[in-house]
Amino acid sequence: MDCPDFIHSQVCLKSYNTWKVGGQADYLVEPSSLEQLQKALAWAQKQNLPLCILGDGSNVLLSDKGVEGLVVVLKKLASVESYMQNGHLKVEAMAGASKAEALKLFLKHKLSPALFLTGLPGNIAGGVVMNAGVGESRVPREFCEIVEWVDVLRLDSLKVERVLSENIDWSYRSSLGWQPGVIVKVGMSWPLSPEHPDIMLEIKKATRQRILKQPINQPSCGSVFRNPKPQSSGALIEGCGLKGFSIGRAQVSTKHANFIVTSEGALATDVDQLVQHVQKTVKSHHGINLHPEFVYLGRW
Repeated sequence: MDCPDFIHSQVCLKSYNTWKVGGQADYLVEPSSLEQLQKALAWAQKQNLPLCILGDGSNVLLSDKGVEGLVVVLKKLASVESYMQNGHLKVEAMAGASKAEALKLFLKHKLSPALFLTGLPGNIAGGVVMNAGVGESRVPREFCEIVEWVDVLRLDSLKVERVLSENIDWSYRSSLGWQPGVIVKVGMSWPLSPEHPDIMLEIKKATRQRILKQPINQPSCGSVFRNPKPQSSGALIEGCGLKGFSIGRAQVSTKHANFIVTSEGALATDVDQLVQHVQKTVKSHHGINLHPEFVYLGRW
């Protein structure tokens, strides 16, 4: 099978992840339709290539040595629609849709998922994969509370299968039971009442707090480490005096210690070495093991 013309080879990955690091993809595709995605996966299977799925590239660290096989970037599968049914707002989003687009629909009806989604990086499918959530005590506070179902493109049949939320094993920053396959669409649901008339003010307040406390204008992956409940990773790291500590062009943020930011020319190895240094220091000072929220991808 010839390589489809919408699949490209030896593509630099720095613009495909939020840390702005990494080498090249052997092959890369940005499908603009389900049909293109199916053709790309069929070709990869024929070539016996491994797959790497990316949304907007948050919560991943891509190796400087590149990523083998076919990298599938889902950004162009981004349509979102909504409707009302049985007293609920239903939101259906393709995998690459941003959380901000779903937020707008919940906000239109003054519903609490709008506040939950405020400031969460990444796309909708990524939110499902890692059961994205917030540290604040809110309802909802994790993706499992708003997801009704996910459509998964099975790798063996290249057909779409719907998996209900109740059949997914949700846990802290993880979801299992929908695999194997590629999430292509997510259905969300929330009761239309009660409305929250002050939700816009709450969102503005949360956004201001985020701007003050998080390095949103610098490349990062979002939160680096899971919170070892009831502890806060940021507080533990700051307590070790690591705010501002850097290796190469990667630095523990001076705003929030659970963020690692990069500057131009940063390497993935800079980030990796800094992550390991933070882990060792926190273990030495507090006896606590910090576990990354992000995933290592590529040739490590």
